[in-house]
Amino acid sequence: MSKNRRIDTYRDDRNETGDADTVVHTDTATDTGIRMETDPTTPEGSEGAFDYRKKYENTPLVVIAGRPNVGKSTLFNRFLRERRAITDPTPGVTRDPIEAQAIINGLPVRLMDTGGFKLTRSGDKNDDMMDELVVEKTQDALRRADKILLLLEASAPTAEDEEFIRFLRPYWDKLITAVNKTEGGRGEAEAYNYLSFGFPSLLCISAEHGDNITSLAEEITKGLDFSRVCEAPADTAIRIALIGKPNTGKSTLSNYLTKTSASIVSDIAGTTRDVVEGEFFYKGRQFIIQDTAGIRRKTKVKEDIEYYSVVRAMKSLENADIVFHLIDAEEGLTEQDKKIIVQATKRGLGVIFVLNKWDLVKGEKKFRDAEQYIKIMFGKMEYAPIVPVSAQKGSGIPDLLNTALELFDQLTKKVETSALNLALKDWLEAVPPPHGQRNSFTLKYMLQTSVRPVEFLIFANKPDLVSESYLRYISNRIRKDLGFTSIPFIVRVKGSRVKWEERVKP
Repeated sequence: MSKNRRIDTYRDDRNETGDADTVVHTDTATDTGIRMETDPTTPEGSEGAFDYRKKYENTPLVVIAGRPNVGKSTLFNRFLRERRAITDPTPGVTRDPIEAQAIINGLPVRLMDTGGFKLTRSGDKNDDMMDELVVEKTQDALRRADKILLLLEASAPTAEDEEFIRFLRPYWDKLITAVNKTEGGRGEAEAYNYLSFGFPSLLCISAEHGDNITSLAEEITKGLDFSRVCEAPADTAIRIALIGKPNTGKSTLSNYLTKTSASIVSDIAGTTRDVVEGEFFYKGRQFIIQDTAGIRRKTKVKEDIEYYSVVRAMKSLENADIVFHLIDAEEGLTEQDKKIIVQATKRGLGVIFVLNKWDLVKGEKKFRDAEQYIKIMFGKMEYAPIVPVSAQKGSGIPDLLNTALELFDQLTKKVETSALNLALKDWLEAVPPPHGQRNSFTLKYMLQTSVRPVEFLIFANKPDLVSESYLRYISNRIRKDLGFTSIPFIVRVKGSRVKWEERVKP
């Protein structure tokens, strides 16, 4: 085994001037201390072939596998240049497989982080059930993989290591092996213990510090078929975030929609920890769905792992267009649910209240009661649709997806400025602003400044005097007359002395 070690640091050449800037992830809730910059694994002279900002199709699948707590998620995050997977010293943090595109050695791959593989059982019913589900998911990933990266730890091989290595024998032809946590040469002597298993090659690395990552990247891409890789079409996907309390059926719904079992489903509350992303098509439209950890009351968020899961669920709102807020039809809502929805509406996301397990609740009166209950909890969101479903049986799913399509069409709708100002003129004539000496104001003109989220800007001569009640009137007319019936939108007021008619004159 070579003693020549290479410390690889991440460089970022993202800015347009060509200067190399360092991008450091400083989110205090998720910072690992790893400095995440651009692809650490692109050798000199190969830059530019593939752009990490673009998406590619027909990429080979590389699966990171190993027993719990050997650093799989840390390595996954390093290749992705972001903290996508939760990392924690507690064994068994990762449960669901997490898949994302990574540019490794200048080439695009689908990289998958898997749960820690445990074949032995502890005797605890819940833990053993979860371990069996993780093993099942990992087995499926290994069968589909084009290459498997077995990650070991710099120590004497454990019984779990030996058992897992025997389990991997059928996949030996697509296996590469790395021994982690050997930063600065520490632990290389222990790494020799693994040579007796007959691995074709063995690399000493440090996922946390970046030691020997470039050599590992070269091994990962060696022999993979990139001949069919092509740039994916422009992203027009509808992005859905599944939000709700633990055990409301988010993973069941995600699996039903994607026709997979990517998310682990069990009766144990809090099964999902990472955000699990899946894809499906409906009526020719692409959907990307994110299954998130259940949001609990803050007083119940005791473990660091669960705290990071909640943070990750909140962060999923940043990449969503629409929120499916799942509510157990028999259990109702909490204050924590309200806070999540407030965050979603502040971002201008569409929200659909999904009453799951509705097959267990009978009667039209029950549905009206549920509607009334939601309206009491979210008084200002009467526009938000409420859809009853059974994620397990599939009933109500077409209604849910049709509603999502309607919301997305509204979120991407752009109204011409001329049409907006004709409408504004009608609204002002129907209900004129107050004309007292002290509180009079004039709304000059209006334009739509963005979609996804939808935002309008109104110019007024005295913006500070435009009352909340009059803005509410304008918002209601926008909703009713312009077809934004089911989504939140933003209306801002800005000072201007110029009327619309004067702006359009030649």
